[in-house]
Amino acid sequence: MNNNSLATKPHYPILDGLRGVAAIIVVTFHLTEPLGTGHLDILVNHGYLAVDFFFLLSGFVIGYAYDDRWHKMSVGSFFKRRIERLQPMVVLGMILGAIGFYFTDSTIWPLIHTVPLWKMLLVMFIGFTVLPVPLSMDIRGWQEMHPLNSVTWSLFFEYIANILYAIGIRKFSNAALGLLVSVAAIALAHLAITSPNGDVSGGWTLNAEHLHIGFIRVMYPFFAGLLLSRIAKPTRIKNAFLWCSLLVALVLYMPRIGGADHLWMNGLYESVCIILVFPLIVYLGASGVIHGTTERRVCKFLGDISYPLYLVHYPLVYFYVAWISNNKGVTIVQAWPYAAMILFGSIVLAYASLKWFDEPVRKWLRKKADAKKQANHLSLTSR
Repeated sequence: MNNNSLATKPHYPILDGLRGVAAIIVVTFHLTEPLGTGHLDILVNHGYLAVDFFFLLSGFVIGYAYDDRWHKMSVGSFFKRRIERLQPMVVLGMILGAIGFYFTDSTIWPLIHTVPLWKMLLVMFIGFTVLPVPLSMDIRGWQEMHPLNSVTWSLFFEYIANILYAIGIRKFSNAALGLLVSVAAIALAHLAITSPNGDVSGGWTLNAEHLHIGFIRVMYPFFAGLLLSRIAKPTRIKNAFLWCSLLVALVLYMPRIGGADHLWMNGLYESVCIILVFPLIVYLGASGVIHGTTERRVCKFLGDISYPLYLVHYPLVYFYVAWISNNKGVTIVQAWPYAAMILFGSIVLAYASLKWFDEPVRKWLRKKADAKKQANHLSLTSR
């Protein structure tokens, strides 16, 4: 079977565009995060919820693309396709993080100048696999499971969801899947509302607390997206990209709810957003109708850069964070020109990475896989 035969279904261009909108908001979140004093006063306060939105989008797309094709696809071929799609940018993100590691000079990371080259390279090669490094190998000192490119933690949990889907959950009936999603929703709401910080933020450290948070964060949205792909009957909605983009921005740019005295209120807000609002946005996006070439091009561009942008922006953000830490008291007015430069530079780097690395590498991997299949086929028919 030709690998490309699995890519014949029509696309959801609006969902691609929404992924790009959320990816840009993630960058703005990481650019405002070091200017805050904690969870309560970050300007882009709920930007981290974009990860939960990505999980839901992924579950929807996986269900749509693969649910009805298991009769002609093995678990092994599914994983090969996922690795081919995800790993090239993971590798590039780690390489960029490693290159920048010794060029960030800041008191915020005192460990950097004591790390031997072999240890940094070892962390980089482990990072290529998406496997987390233990705290003993945290060469940056931020307790990250991927110290060279922090955001890769979400890919670790996405792989876990993909594995669970492929080895068993794909076989669940809609009723069984609905039960799983309901239990996961309760667990997510409990986490958000009872959290010491009143939010779902977490998942990037290799310890029991963060593994618990990361697992709960991926279980509901990913498998809710899968369920949505099975039961949703998209209609035709005009201007869906505009309205859905505004909804995504509203949710992620919403200021903190409840303050320090009522943390549970913010947890309730995040629960409602992840459990109800995000599926609604994905449904509306899947139902949307593209009007005109401009909107189609915008959605395509945003969709194309979304994944590369997510994985290449943080190595640049490390430089920005170092600058802020070396200049105590920097205000948003002073920082915004540098933040805008990082945002623009990240988008340019993402597009260059897509065109000069990600797409060529994935094309090469597909050709190699097709050649191997053809050789195996010829070998069998010649017997």
